[in-house]
Amino acid sequence: MPPAPLTDPPQPVQEPRRLLWVMLLALAAGFTLSQAFRTAAAILVNPMQAEFGLSPTEMGLFAATFHFAFGALQIVMGLGIDLHGVRRTVLMASPLAVLGAVLCAFAPGFPLAVLGQALIGIGCAPAFLVCTVFIAQRFPSTEFTAISGMVMGISSLGMLFTGTPLAWLTDHLSWRAGFGVLAVGAALAWLAIFVLVREVPTTQPGTHQPSVRRALREFAELLTLPHTWGILALSFVTYASFIALRGLWLGPMLIEQYGFTLVQSGHVALAVSMTGLFAPPAFGHLRLHGIRERRRWIVAFTVVMALMYVVLAINPGAAASVVVIVLAAMLSGYIVLQYADVRAAYPAAQTGRAMALFTMAMFLGIASMQWATGMAAAVAAERGWPPFAAVNGLIALLLLLGAAAFAWLPARQQTR
Repeated sequence: MPPAPLTDPPQPVQEPRRLLWVMLLALAAGFTLSQAFRTAAAILVNPMQAEFGLSPTEMGLFAATFHFAFGALQIVMGLGIDLHGVRRTVLMASPLAVLGAVLCAFAPGFPLAVLGQALIGIGCAPAFLVCTVFIAQRFPSTEFTAISGMVMGISSLGMLFTGTPLAWLTDHLSWRAGFGVLAVGAALAWLAIFVLVREVPTTQPGTHQPSVRRALREFAELLTLPHTWGILALSFVTYASFIALRGLWLGPMLIEQYGFTLVQSGHVALAVSMTGLFAPPAFGHLRLHGIRERRRWIVAFTVVMALMYVVLAINPGAAASVVVIVLAAMLSGYIVLQYADVRAAYPAAQTGRAMALFTMAMFLGIASMQWATGMAAAVAAERGWPPFAAVNGLIALLLLLGAAAFAWLPARQQTR
C-alpha cells in the first residue's frame, strides 16, 4: 500500500462515493501491473537463465533491480505527488514501465534486460504510493486500513497472471512474450488512469506547496526519532521475505529441487496469488486494541513466518513445501498491520513522510534480500551445500533479526 502524502493534504471537496471507487480502481490497475512485474521473475528467470547462462547471483540481481529502482525513488515520487498531484505523477512515470518491458522483451543479452528492469522499477515507483495517497485524501481516516487492505487484495490479480498464465505463455512461446504482454497491460493501465482519474479538487487553492529542501529536511528529522529505527528494521524484511519467495525463488526451487515443470510451478504460484487476494483484506479487518497489542501480534506473526522458512530450509518434501508456501502467502497479509502501526506512531503532520520512508525501506529491503539470497545460493552451490536451504535459512534469520529490532528498540506511545 502506498503511503499518504508527504505533507498534510488540503481538505478535498466531497465527491460521489461511486466516482471515488472508479478512480481508485483505475489507480489500482497500475498497482496490479506493478505486482505482476515484481513477481514475474519467479517464472521467467529459469528460461532466461537457460538462454543467457545466468548464475544464481545474476538471477538475484535481475529480480532485485526492479526493487532497487522502485524503492530508491519513493521519496522522489512522494515529492512529485506533493508538487504535481497523484494523476500527473503516475502518468509521467508509468510510460517508463512500458518502455522497460519492451526492452526486456527484445534484449539481446543480460545487461539490457537488467536496464529494462530498472526502467520498469522507475515506471512502477508511484503505483504503490498513489493508491494510499488517494485513500488518505478521499476516504474517511477510519476506513484507511480496511480500504488499503482491499486494494492490496485487488492488486494480487497481477500475481495471478504471473502464475499459470505466464508459465503457459512462456512454455508455448517464450519468456520474451511474457514481457510483451506485460507491456501491453501497463499501457492499458496508463490509459485507464488518464481517462478516469482526476486530481483532488481543493477548497484551499492558496495552499503553499512544499520546497524540495524543506521536504528532505523533514525526512531527515524522522531518522532522529528512536522509534523510527525499529519500524524501518522490520519493514526491511517482512514483505521482502514474501516477495523473495514468490517473486524469485518459487519457480527455481520447485523446478530444480522437486522436479516440477514450469507450468506446474505456475500452478503453485497461482495458488499463492489467489491466497494473496484475501489475506490483506482479512488482516485489515482484524480488531486490535491499541498500539501495544498490535505490535505484539506483528512480532508474533513475523516469528511464525520465520519458522515457515526454517521448514522450507530443511526440505520437508514437495507436498509439504507447497502447503507451507501457501500458508506463508496467507500469513503475509499481516503486513497491512504495519501500516496501521506507522500511522499510530507519528503525529498527523509526520504521517505522510513516515509512510513514504516506510515504503522506501520496504522495497529497498526486497531488493537487498533478493540480491543477498542470490549470493547465498551461489556460495552454497560452490561449496556443495543445498542452495535453497541457504536461501530459505537466510530469509528466516533476517525475519528474526527484524522482529527482534522491532520488539527491543524504543516504541512511541500511540498518538491517535
